[in-house]
Amino acid sequence: MDGPGFRHHQETFIAAQVRGDRLRQLFNQSVSAVFGSYLAALMLCGLCWERMDHNVMIGWIGLLSASSLLRILMFVVYFRSPDSERTPQRWERIYWVTLVLSAGIWGAGALAVIPSDDLLAQALVMLFAVGMSVSAVSCYSSYRYMTLVSIGLVLLPCTTWLVFQPTTLQVGMALAVVVFASFVARATRKLSEALETAFRLTREMELAHRIATHAAQTDELTGLKNRRAFFEHAQQLFNNCQHHRLPLCAVMLDMDHFKHINDTYGHQVGDQVLRQMGVVISTCFRDTDVYGRLGGEEFAILLPDTSIEVALEIAEHLIQSIGGLMAGPVYRISASLGVAAMEMHDPDLQSLMNNADKALYRAKARGRNQVAVSE
Repeated sequence: MDGPGFRHHQETFIAAQVRGDRLRQLFNQSVSAVFGSYLAALMLCGLCWERMDHNVMIGWIGLLSASSLLRILMFVVYFRSPDSERTPQRWERIYWVTLVLSAGIWGAGALAVIPSDDLLAQALVMLFAVGMSVSAVSCYSSYRYMTLVSIGLVLLPCTTWLVFQPTTLQVGMALAVVVFASFVARATRKLSEALETAFRLTREMELAHRIATHAAQTDELTGLKNRRAFFEHAQQLFNNCQHHRLPLCAVMLDMDHFKHINDTYGHQVGDQVLRQMGVVISTCFRDTDVYGRLGGEEFAILLPDTSIEVALEIAEHLIQSIGGLMAGPVYRISASLGVAAMEMHDPDLQSLMNNADKALYRAKARGRNQVAVSE
């Protein structure tokens, strides 16, 4: 499958994965931001306890405590949720609300506690606000606009206030913060783009690896497992059934007179017959079954947790399904099948497959288009 539609589907799939990666990065990186912003406010109030209004500081800390607890609760619910529920559609808006609330309280509270006549205290407030901005870059880097909004909510109130103060030192402090914030905003854009590029490249490499692995294990004509992939999966299934003492049946299938079809109608018609066989086999069996094309017109199926009686019924149904196939000029398509059950004394997978193969040749010897069971 290829073409614009397929490529668009791949791009959409990768974009959804990248968005999920960004969300996981956000939650994993920003847990410390909750405690960091709260501790920063406590330290600022402690350093300026004698220089600021106590009631305003206590009110500020109280509001920050409430917003911090809300964010901690959000993190707890997120990390306890199953992976299937940690989707951007569910969590991005929730995170935005808690972040805006917390950053808004921090910025408004800093403006409320800043004294109008104490340059040292004003410088300390701005120092802590700038420090919060730096931490926002590291905590929210996977979401550029989230970083910018949090920086703006923390810095803008006090910076705006300083711009309208009478002294040159206060205005200069505000301008310095604005210049710093502009550099931070630029760095934030570059960091966010670099992270998204890294996420995208990782996902594209994973997708390419899966496609290559699938191609290496798939028979191009029928879409079934190829010989190598079949025996790899079959061996795992055989070992699992032996370990758990589960019944296992093998079915060997060979198209009847397939060489005659190729010689009479051409290889294109023969390929069409094989493609239809791939569709029939893939729709007749369970996801837990292992089936594939061994080569030419020969196919094999393993049926785990299946008795020989049920396997025989499945094989008979498969015979009927194949008999109903039509492939252009070929008026009749049939196949012979051999069925064998795993015995306790079977030393390996090859022994089971050989028994099914012997039954297959018995079905051919009896006239083809039938099922034979291993003796």
